[in-house]
Amino acid sequence: WLVIDRKVYDVGKFSKRHPGGSRVISHYAGQDATDAFIAFHNDKSLVKKYLKSLLIGELSPDQPSFESNKKKSLLEDFRELRCTVEKMGLLRPNYTFFFLIFLHLLMLDAASWLVVWYFGISLVPFVAGMMLFTTAQIQMGWFQHDLGHCSVFRKPKWNRLLQIVAIDVLKGGSASWWNHLHNQHHAKPNCFRKDPDLNMHPLLFSLGKTLSIEV
Repeated sequence: WLVIDRKVYDVGKFSKRHPGGSRVISHYAGQDATDAFIAFHNDKSLVKKYLKSLLIGELSPDQPSFESNKKKSLLEDFRELRCTVEKMGLLRPNYTFFFLIFLHLLMLDAASWLVVWYFGISLVPFVAGMMLFTTAQIQMGWFQHDLGHCSVFRKPKWNRLLQIVAIDVLKGGSASWWNHLHNQHHAKPNCFRKDPDLNMHPLLFSLGKTLSIEV
């Protein structure tokens, strides 16, 4: 069970068919998932059609609609900020910007191979080609990151398609593997046993005065 907008849903069976993966939705078992629901779903009207069959009740008036480890005033400020950002149109993608980003990454990638092909594999052209290739690969990682967040195109399927080209073809990685882990990261950032980024190198994220917690 989880809570969205004070309504309680039983997502036990649905979690196995959840497009974002069962772990992302199960991380909010017994908790309020309102903000995560808003952040992860662009077409909320479509998703709410599926939620109708999962509705089992509502919170009683005396029950708070946020977690005990969160400050109500901070949560309200965050939600107000998000509404302001959406009204200002800051979340609308700029197609020209992303097209130029992708184009210059392809040019860097091609230039790295051309340098080695034309000048040979002696030290200077090899280092120059390596620097061009490394820059292209790192920046391509951030580009596919935006695609994974469905931030480039309005329709998710176009983001997924170009993400496959960027990470599977040009980087030799796996878009599905990356999405599976990164969705969990944003669902429960810096939470032990739920944030995969934390599990990869827990020692690094355990340093400092404020430690990550398990929720």
